[in-house]
Amino acid sequence: MKHNKRWMLLGLAPFVFMVLAFQLTPILTMLTGSVSKSGGGFTFGYYDKIFHSAFYLQAIKNSLLIAVYSSAIGLIVGLVCAYSITRFAPRIRDRLLMLSNMTSNFAGVPLAFAYIILLGNNGVFTLLFKQWGWDVFAGFNLYSWSGLVLVYVYFQVPLALLLLYPSFYGIRDQWREAAALLGARPWQFWRTVGLPMLTPAIFGTLGILFANAMGAYATAYALVGGNYNLLAIRIGSLVAGDVVNQPEMGSALAVLLALSTLLAVYLNHRMSKRSERFTASYVSGSSEKRGRGGRKRAWLAAKEEAGA
Repeated sequence: MKHNKRWMLLGLAPFVFMVLAFQLTPILTMLTGSVSKSGGGFTFGYYDKIFHSAFYLQAIKNSLLIAVYSSAIGLIVGLVCAYSITRFAPRIRDRLLMLSNMTSNFAGVPLAFAYIILLGNNGVFTLLFKQWGWDVFAGFNLYSWSGLVLVYVYFQVPLALLLLYPSFYGIRDQWREAAALLGARPWQFWRTVGLPMLTPAIFGTLGILFANAMGAYATAYALVGGNYNLLAIRIGSLVAGDVVNQPEMGSALAVLLALSTLLAVYLNHRMSKRSERFTASYVSGSSEKRGRGGRKRAWLAAKEEAGA
């Protein structure tokens, strides 16, 4: 038995090495670098400079706005798509989920170049519509704030769909039947039971989408380069810039970025726990309830649980 445990521990060694080398070590380096002077010593001056610099505050503001808008749009569209995908047959649903999974991973440099080819200044659709006399993209600039939001929404929607669609299976068919028998309309059911039950999953997904948008670097850099002031781009230019390298300042900005994403991940964790408690209720016994009285009890119980 001891011999087997030793082999098991030895098998975990590569995993432990990967965690130490590519997760813990960069985090410790980032934390120590953000409070270390270039010539040696301890300081919080980099954080003070960030919060008193209009340039860095603008980068934080731009990143927050793009993350909030793209997350909100992606969440709304993904919520509708997630509900729609549960209405399909399992075979079609699996294919749509596979397509959504592929789409959510199509990001970074390839996604930016795809949009440049299609909607850039000399893009296919831009020139085609101009030739037809359509002013569809007359006031649209792909290399601006609106262009970045549009590109971000592309990979936010399928990610939201993949995260939200399992939550719809937690809404029991018995609750809908009980609501219909009691005279409730579909919008009343969704207002009193459906949306409250989905609220933890919605807020948890919103946190993941926000963290995903805040940490996006390759897509934004390939699309706008250093022409648009974003937090991720500023960190990259400070750590590996061609003109000026300030890794300590970059580490301080990275700490602020990490704190914002950690807050979003914490929100997702809390809401996931709440969602599990909601969806796990009434699994046993609810399917056995029949008749008007049993359905009424299921409907009232669902309303109480949703309002908890």
